[in-house]
Amino acid sequence: MISPQDRIRRGLNTLYGAEQARELEKSISRRLDAFRTHYPEKSRQHTPLAQLLTQRDAILITYGDQFQQPGRPHLRTLANFLDRHLHDVMDGVHLLPFFPYSSDDGFSVIDYKQVDPALGDWKDVARLTERGYRLMFDAVINHISRESAWFQGFVRGEAPWRDYFIVVDPNTDLSQVVRPRALPLLTPVQTADGVKHVWTTFSADQIDLNYANPQVTLAIIDVLLFYVAQGAQIIRLDAIAYLWKTIGASCIHLPQTHAMVKLWRAILDVVAPDILLITETNVPHRENISYFGDYLPETGKTDEAQLVYNFTLAPLTLHALLSGDASKLSEWAATLETPTGATFFNFIASHDGFGVRPAEGILSKNEMQMLVDRTLAHGGQVGYKANPDGSRSVYELNITLYDFLNDPDRPDQPTDVARFLASQSILLSLAGVPGVYVHSLFGSRNCQRCYQETGRARSLNREKFARTDIEARLADKASHQAQVFAGYRRMLAVRRQHAAFHPFGKQKIMDLAPAVFAALRTSPSGDEQILCLTNVGAQPSAFILPPGKWQNLLSGGNRSGEMTLAGYETMWLQAERVSW
Repeated sequence: MISPQDRIRRGLNTLYGAEQARELEKSISRRLDAFRTHYPEKSRQHTPLAQLLTQRDAILITYGDQFQQPGRPHLRTLANFLDRHLHDVMDGVHLLPFFPYSSDDGFSVIDYKQVDPALGDWKDVARLTERGYRLMFDAVINHISRESAWFQGFVRGEAPWRDYFIVVDPNTDLSQVVRPRALPLLTPVQTADGVKHVWTTFSADQIDLNYANPQVTLAIIDVLLFYVAQGAQIIRLDAIAYLWKTIGASCIHLPQTHAMVKLWRAILDVVAPDILLITETNVPHRENISYFGDYLPETGKTDEAQLVYNFTLAPLTLHALLSGDASKLSEWAATLETPTGATFFNFIASHDGFGVRPAEGILSKNEMQMLVDRTLAHGGQVGYKANPDGSRSVYELNITLYDFLNDPDRPDQPTDVARFLASQSILLSLAGVPGVYVHSLFGSRNCQRCYQETGRARSLNREKFARTDIEARLADKASHQAQVFAGYRRMLAVRRQHAAFHPFGKQKIMDLAPAVFAALRTSPSGDEQILCLTNVGAQPSAFILPPGKWQNLLSGGNRSGEMTLAGYETMWLQAERVSW
């Protein structure tokens, strides 16, 4: 058995060597002692992961200012909207960065410890936890805004900030660095000591932090503990794959990056073991799941991330519904194994675009191009990344999920809502915790106005709502927004009532028909089975059900033997008894 303190010591030795590690361990111990003194109840919580995460968990991904009312802090409006419309079907909220920021809709953070005044204050955040919502905070700690006090201190040449960032000679060969953007990797900055070129993985306004400096690590530990103190129950490590930089290396998934995440996990295991870490890594599947780390029997969790974004699900679901063939989605899903002590965070849509790299090696070049062509034909944009050979390739598709699936030039066709809900049935049926982007609840269309205002392709999928407007649409039962919302609420309500959807229940992907995605879910105790069926094609699909009688949980009635799913029809069938 390895204690959390031993894991902290091992991580520091790996990152900084034995001599520096001894002093750093003392500094961290002082921080942990102070935290335990102020928050003793958090260190006493040791809940098994299978109780921390259940079938009742579904997490809404939303901006703090998603729903707006004049003269009212946005976080209060969000809380009221949740209470009125979602409290009985969704109890988790991923609050996208709600801190003061300078660009990228919050992901260029100016101050990690302040709430954007337009959204409210820390009391408004606390109000959400008091109402029973489990909160996920973003730790945007690969980089920080150039307007931050940290970077402005660097510009002035002041300690300790002058060593907080990565300065590189622009003549250095950085061709091996894996890039998520087709933008310059180094940004020239005028400082008190002349022009310096700083590392900027994502944009000139997002300056990467220098974790080779242990003082940066200590400062970020302070930030993470502060988030726990403010009510975060899940901490999302944004863009974590790029955290550590070494000249001459790829600077993605480096061993030091994994060591850092494990260090943070060990620190939380000392003072707040029930807090979960989730890693956001928009990369191919095998690379992605490396962040699960190793299982620790003494904690009942993995030693790295307890949740990993399941990035491959999105492009394969888009392909299935575009082609009318679920075969590649089913073949991939059949390989998924939920590790002991961790699980997947399943999502299709999010505040970012649809990443296509996670489908590398699964979809052909022609199939990838089909996704690109559909995006452009339906009013979307395509984002690119730079490659080491100087070329560029598609990185993400910028479009709302509803408009990718449904032609905005031919709105409200009879199959539009059914096709969209079919995509969400796939999301909700898989083992893991579902993440539901707020726009998926309403079938939002591309916001071309938003794109024109900002010039950023991701703005197509980031429209904010006047609360009165969105509630008027929901009150109009003929609107596609109301129909999507009602169908989504129905699936969420059924899902949380059945242990077969537990994230640690068994999952078997069945081959019933090429157009049918079929996931058989079994409760951890083995006493309940639900067969989730989704027709990804426009045409009816016939097949034979497994033996037994099956009750349709979504619309009632019993099924057995040969059956047919209509185009884009979804059924969740509960076995009358488990006998196979």
